[in-house]
Amino acid sequence: MSLDVKSTIESGKTVLGIELGSTRIKAVLIGENNEPIASGSHDWENSFVDNVWTYSLEDIWKGLQDSYQKLSADVKEQYGVTLQTVGAIGFSAMMHGYMAFDKDGELLVPFRTWRNNITEQASTELTKLFNYNIPQRWSIAHLYQAILNKEEHISDIHFQTTLAGYVHWKLTGKKVLGVGEASGVFPIDLDTKSFNETMIKQFNQSIETQNLPWKLEDILPNVLVAGENAGELTEEGARLLDVSGELKAGIPLCPPEGDAGTGMVATNSIAKRTGNVSAGTSAFAMVVVEKDLSKVHPEIDLVTTPTGNLVAMAHSNNCSSDLNAWVGLFDEFSKAIGLDIDKNKLYETLFNSALQGDADGGGLLSYGYLSGEHMTHFEEGRPLFVRSSGSNFNLANFMRVHLFTAFGAMKIGMDILFKEEKVELDEVLGHGGLFKTEGVGQRILAAAFNVPVSVMETAGEGGAWGIALLGSYMINKKENETLEDYLNESVFAGQSVKTVSPEAEDVTGFEQFMERYKAGLEIERAAVNSLK
Repeated sequence: MSLDVKSTIESGKTVLGIELGSTRIKAVLIGENNEPIASGSHDWENSFVDNVWTYSLEDIWKGLQDSYQKLSADVKEQYGVTLQTVGAIGFSAMMHGYMAFDKDGELLVPFRTWRNNITEQASTELTKLFNYNIPQRWSIAHLYQAILNKEEHISDIHFQTTLAGYVHWKLTGKKVLGVGEASGVFPIDLDTKSFNETMIKQFNQSIETQNLPWKLEDILPNVLVAGENAGELTEEGARLLDVSGELKAGIPLCPPEGDAGTGMVATNSIAKRTGNVSAGTSAFAMVVVEKDLSKVHPEIDLVTTPTGNLVAMAHSNNCSSDLNAWVGLFDEFSKAIGLDIDKNKLYETLFNSALQGDADGGGLLSYGYLSGEHMTHFEEGRPLFVRSSGSNFNLANFMRVHLFTAFGAMKIGMDILFKEEKVELDEVLGHGGLFKTEGVGQRILAAAFNVPVSVMETAGEGGAWGIALLGSYMINKKENETLEDYLNESVFAGQSVKTVSPEAEDVTGFEQFMERYKAGLEIERAAVNSLK
């Protein structure tokens, strides 16, 4: 096996994918069967400077170089070969945010990440102007807010891009974005698979009085779809990524993508009527819809797949943090009475007990709002557990309700899609920590969505693998082969998938819990106001 892999590496038949996440930069090298054969990672953290969440350019390149060096070392250690070339490279990163450059390519203001909620006025005005939901974290909201604030740098902007677009530009000289990443910059026209020209004109008209020396279309990157060639690694780019000087120039790059798109690829959920749910510290559901929504919903973000299909996203800030805190309390108790229980065993036992509870959770109520929750209009949160004297208070119901509430805020957004927009789903792919205990998180989510929920073996591989797959698709696809077909036939064929279908009693029980959840939001509001 290792000899085959060694020859694959030496002949450049591998693909490199690197994703810059919010806490880790991960590099993955995949072989001819599209499975990871080496990896390297670098931990990093954003900084809060002058009331802005940011990462410095120095940290970006230091992290990229470190993750690549560690991947190269992994290749050398495992296979005894120096990594000098690959078949393709792809870069992905956390979406949105604001990176603006002048005519000399210099960054005008520190990188403003998606995490900054400083564009409320711009978000509101643009949503009204376009009749299209523009969340605060979107790049166009950051640009417009800077214009509204009359920031000095605005007139000097020559190019605006995202983190993934910036890295790709510096390594190839190409100012491009994949359509999925671009859909978090500015609304996409689903017919042209590029920025919506009508809305660009509306934006330009709205800022005419500013007398700026540019039009919006002049400063935005070009938009590409999955499978298109997005340039080649330059000599300068090769030295920038690989400080050892071993990596050769001339390697093709696929369009840079956002973490939402690479997550969809990594879970094989880019086809229409499919979706994926990531459940960890926060939770978000992405559903590939068959048509435009009938109206603007502030709770629903609209982005696209890397192939340009419309995706509706329901995102909640809180998911498993409060649940994990309760498990931690049980862990403390077990140690206090002299029992050293493995943490995984503890999670497994507590999660499985939830399946023995009453369908609706026995009348109990919980909010895991460690932070604010935009889906229910809370700027701050207070984790809360409530029961009435008539509730059926036992361990099974306690755990069941905490699993229910982990999906509660997201369920409100999904109900807009299911009940108001009549969106139909064939399947949801689940990934993230909440699905580690086999079958439990799946069954709860299936009850919440009333849709079969599947979990794959590779769901934990993440976005670096997802962008590597997009690179593989670019160089290995057959003529006219769609990304959906490529993933189904060349990546996920034979993949072990475990599917849980919704049970009628569970679905009814979750709906009953949600009625209680919505009615009890007044209690959460009182807790926020009372507990400072």
